[in-house]
Parts: sequence; structure tokens; C-alpha cells
Amino acid sequence: MFRKPVLLVIAHGSRDPRHAATVHALVRRVRALRPDVRVETGFLDFNIPSVQGVLESLATEGVREVVALPLLLTRAFHAKADIPAVLRDAPPQLRVRQAEVLGPSPLLLSALERRLYEAGLTPADKSSTGVVLASAGSTDPEAIAVIADIAREWRHTGWCAVRPAFASAALPRTEDAVRELREMGCSRVAVAPYVLAPGFLPDRIARGAVDADVLGDVLGASAEVARVLVERYEAARRPVLAALGA
Repeated sequence: MFRKPVLLVIAHGSRDPRHAATVHALVRRVRALRPDVRVETGFLDFNIPSVQGVLESLATEGVREVVALPLLLTRAFHAKADIPAVLRDAPPQLRVRQAEVLGPSPLLLSALERRLYEAGLTPADKSSTGVVLASAGSTDPEAIAVIADIAREWRHTGWCAVRPAFASAALPRTEDAVRELREMGCSRVAVAPYVLAPGFLPDRIARGAVDADVLGDVLGASAEVARVLVERYEAARRPVLAALGA
């Protein structure tokens, strides 16, 4: 039935059950978008099935082509080290290509904005609202720079101001960015979590948003995120098809 490369969505995993539930809901949405593609899920830690276990099962079934897609918003340690290390240990009969991470993408900005509208803002509020773009954080300078670039890009769509913030590993924290926007004179302040699923760090973002007027939900299993997954899969499988002469 499935002639295209298998899409293996690789999630980090978490002790928080909301994380895995969100990942599975997102994968179901991707399957609905692309019923012609087999989509599997593997976790790096905490949850099952493991990435290695899924790869071994696929090889046993006779699968030969896999696109491994990191469920990550930036190219930090997991995308540059953890996931490539796991994929290098894949069964030798599998040809595995690692897709690009999800961000940045205009679709993700659309999802962020929609989450804020769902939380109570309206398009008419944009020019008087400062937004905190709150991400999980990273020690990787490239990842931090990407978040700053996204904040600058989003600011140009009409918001009063947009400031990046981080739940760990980098500064400023969410509460500091909220305070800065207040001091700038923004009439209202909104916090937009740039994270995929609930968990420890998103909860920290929420605590830091206590003095904000609006707190958006995580990106979650949104239609926009599912579309980005499909885009990344298609971009990664094109070289596979070329190698096969398809």
C-alpha cells in the first residue's frame, strides 16, 4: 500500500503524559493529511516506542526507505547530535535521511498568532499589544539567534513589539520580557509559547506569564504544524527519489 518512504517522526519524550498525547495527536493529523504515507513515531527518551526500536521493526518488515523528521523547532543539540547518533545505529538495510527541523516557518507564525486569538486577542489589538515569543531555550547560539530572528520578523506584521524569551539556558526569562514590554508602554502584553507540547518548560513559561494579559496555548497538534511536517517530509524525500531514479 505504501510506496513512499516511511515518515518517522522523532519526538524528544517526556515524563509528562501530555507530551506524548500531543505528539500522537499531531501524528494522527499528519496521517489524515497524507493517507498515502506511512507515518510512525519514535521517542528519544522517557516514552515508547524508542527510535531505535521503530527502526529495527521497520527493517524486519522489509522497509528500505525512511525519512526521519525531528519534532523540533530549532537546530540545537538534539538535531545536531542526539538524533544523528541514533540514526547512525539504524539497521544497515535501511536508507535513512534526516529531514530539517520544523522552524522557522511562516506556518508556525500563523499558528502562534491563531493561538493568541483563541486566547482572547483580536486582529484589532495587534498595534497596541506587545508579544513575548517564549521558547524552551538552548545553549546553542544558532538556536538562540533563530528565535531572535523570528521575533524581529513577527514584529513587522503589525505588533506593538515582540521580544524573545527563554524558559531555560538563556536570558531573558518570560517574566522579564513581560516587564520590559510594560515599561515600553504597550497597552497589553501577550505571551506566545513557541513550544510544541505541554511539559515542564512550557509550565515554566506559563508561570512567567502571570503578569501578562494573555497567554496563548502551545502549538500542539495544530493544522499548521501538521502541514510543516508534510513540507519537511517532501523536501527530504526528493533526494531519495532522485537516487532511486523515480
